[in-house]
Amino acid sequence: MKYGNYQAGAALAWQRAGHKIIGCDMLHDCTVPFSSGLSSSAAIEVSTIAALATLAGETIDRVDVALKAQQAEREYAGVNCGIMDQFASACGKKDSVMLLDCNTLDCEYLPLKLGDCSLVITNCNKPHSLVESKYNERRAETDEALKLLQQRFDIRCLADLSALQDKSYLNILPVPLKRRVEHVVSECERVRCAAIALRVGDTEMLDRLLNASHKSLKELYEVTGREPDALAEAAQSQPCCLGSRLIGGGFGGCTISLVKSGSVDGFKENVYNSYFKATGYKAEFYETEISDGIVVEKC
Repeated sequence: MKYGNYQAGAALAWQRAGHKIIGCDMLHDCTVPFSSGLSSSAAIEVSTIAALATLAGETIDRVDVALKAQQAEREYAGVNCGIMDQFASACGKKDSVMLLDCNTLDCEYLPLKLGDCSLVITNCNKPHSLVESKYNERRAETDEALKLLQQRFDIRCLADLSALQDKSYLNILPVPLKRRVEHVVSECERVRCAAIALRVGDTEMLDRLLNASHKSLKELYEVTGREPDALAEAAQSQPCCLGSRLIGGGFGGCTISLVKSGSVDGFKENVYNSYFKATGYKAEFYETEISDGIVVEKC
């Protein structure tokens, strides 16, 4: 897929929403690695709309920008994505993580305090595309499961189910859909636990949640693959690594690892060697920080 489709789709979605488009020459300088599972498409869409709105003299509504960017990815790029990536790109806050309700778009910002630990992003470097992967298939499976469950239960979405309640609701689902629902329900519970861990500064709980999340993505949602699994396992085997999981839409991309800050260099070397031996791919490591979302600077 041509990357220019993301800009074109974003401009079209913005125009169809009634906004004025002013002709311009636009240069995109993107430092997010493409096809890495780090939301490069969302970054392009959000920045395109923010630039067009600024040129037209409009006040930027960050949530509206995120919604139109999501629409562009769904209708123009052909990826039936959720709102998380676009919302983070538009509405992120420096040094904070978002607890986002994707149904209501209510968002709570929690400070990220990791003590003597650092976040390390590692790219498995296996080429992938969400358009060509089974990403849309997974989304269709969860939608089908929701329709079946809504015949018996009063729920708006799978997140309304609780990991703590009687799981008899799974009995009405075929096996593949049962696994998908189990992942969604357990992942939502892990998110709630992660929010508690962040509030109290419990990094050990975060560690366990990261590892459990990757296991669920691998065994229940089935979106990891040989290379991401090898990368996560290489990270998790390091004593200085407290937890590691796949991030992004899956089928390639990156892992995020929580690593003791004083051991980051050794972690990178050991993971690189272990991963290359297992797959033949050369992993890449990115220094990262949580920054603000849309920022407009005029020269």
